[in-house]
Amino acid sequence: MPKETAVYTHGHHESVLRSHRWRTAANSAAYLLDELRPGQAVLDVGCGPGTITADLAALVAPGRVTAVDTIREILGRAAAVAAERGLENVEFTVADVHALDFPDDSFDVVHAHQVLQHVGDPVQALREMRRVCRPGGVVAVRDSDYAAMTWYPESPGLGEWQEVYGRVARGNGGEPDAGRRLLSWARRAGFTDITPTAAAWCFATPESRAWWSGLWADRTTDSVYAELAVRGGHASAEQLAAVAGAWRAWGEEADGWFMVPHGEVLCRA
Repeated sequence: MPKETAVYTHGHHESVLRSHRWRTAANSAAYLLDELRPGQAVLDVGCGPGTITADLAALVAPGRVTAVDTIREILGRAAAVAAERGLENVEFTVADVHALDFPDDSFDVVHAHQVLQHVGDPVQALREMRRVCRPGGVVAVRDSDYAAMTWYPESPGLGEWQEVYGRVARGNGGEPDAGRRLLSWARRAGFTDITPTAAAWCFATPESRAWWSGLWADRTTDSVYAELAVRGGHASAEQLAAVAGAWRAWGEEADGWFMVPHGEVLCRA
């Protein structure tokens, strides 16, 4: 497929939004929080259902947040979250991160969470984020790394999930192991003042295990990801059903533990 074309692997099935709505600035953008000030102009790229966006808007008020995504329907959900919280300093618009429709030097902060793993040209995306960021501002990017995810107890079914997901994501034009590549991509995009860090989500309590395993079991059989896996010849429906079963079985393990590592870069424009 063309360099800048990629298919969003997850889609917006309820099992996907169940995960996305859990995200907050605290659990997903802690590395950025010290950079935020009231009055700043923020661009939130790939905002999804808008829970992180709303947190950012509250932190920079009376400054403004512009939230963009490629799907108009999901922007409506994000706008509803902002309205529920009484936030009036957020605007939502459709945009392509490879070619942002904003003038140079428009924002103090440009933020993207779990975005670059899904785009066709992450370096070009970072160049665009750099272009619209004012001198002295920051571009903050965070992505997970699927090959580095790990769990206990061992589960051949989850191992198969990891392998199939990697094939599907790359078949769609993305890079599922984006976390480890962020520093390299940022340097290639022209940044020189970069602070690279890492952080992780951990799901190891009975409640978090049930939640995490349940959403991935549902996503494995019922979402756009499942359709793309079968259509692309990466797995059969029967294989996906078995993987979903492995997810549910892992979720019932009394000592089950799952880690999702993330790469992060804070780039000074």
